[in-house]
Amino acid sequence: MSSVCLSMEGGAAASTPAALPYYVAFSQLLGLTLVAMTGAWLGLYRGGIAWESDLQFNAHPLCMVIGLVFLQGDALLVYRVFRNEAKRTTKVLHGLLHIFALVIALVGLVAVFDYHRKKGYADLYSLHSWCGILVFVLYFVQWLVGFSFFLFPGAPFSLRSRYRPQHIFFGATIFLLSVGTALLGLKEALLFNLGDKYSAFEPEGVLANVLGLLLACFGGVVLYILTRADWKRPSQAEEQALSMDFKTLTEGDSPGSQ
Repeated sequence: MSSVCLSMEGGAAASTPAALPYYVAFSQLLGLTLVAMTGAWLGLYRGGIAWESDLQFNAHPLCMVIGLVFLQGDALLVYRVFRNEAKRTTKVLHGLLHIFALVIALVGLVAVFDYHRKKGYADLYSLHSWCGILVFVLYFVQWLVGFSFFLFPGAPFSLRSRYRPQHIFFGATIFLLSVGTALLGLKEALLFNLGDKYSAFEPEGVLANVLGLLLACFGGVVLYILTRADWKRPSQAEEQALSMDFKTLTEGDSPGSQ
């Protein structure tokens, strides 16, 4: 159980739970290995990445893993890692990581659609592509609404309080959908590229299977960290004051009634 240390200003600064740094470090080790192994798979077996060539498609899986899996996961962990920093600073970092993830994912989408157009391939016919578009749209809407409620200065505190549980739920759900969609895409790529050879334990298939396990493990560790109630970021003094003001207003009492 975490202890609470008193700061010199008289406020309370919560100490970091003992196991949390190890889980966060493990998640980063998994995430970086995941990105590196995706690059290794594309480099060793798919010819690498080059935009103006047949290798343009390979930008798609790499960008999606970096953006919608690794960076999105890290954005969700910001409120667990930065526990005592100013809430505004943490919000900005959370939002910036999501922007970077969104931009990188957009590059990945452009890569696959442009590649299909050049090759004359059909778009949006597979379950992976349907899930991918759904995830991207939900991710963009989630970021837009989150910016409007939590970073835009004019959003009322009452609306922020009411929307926060939905924002947290959809953030975790979209992340889980992103991991699942990446797994679908990986399986689709293996069936297209290896065909019947996939069942013969081809080295590429084995490497890609390990990559899939890394995707699942990274997603699982991030979700575990997020769902540990005792690892949540503690409320700062200004947040508690705002909560008390909101409670006073909604209960119909005046601040000086007690």
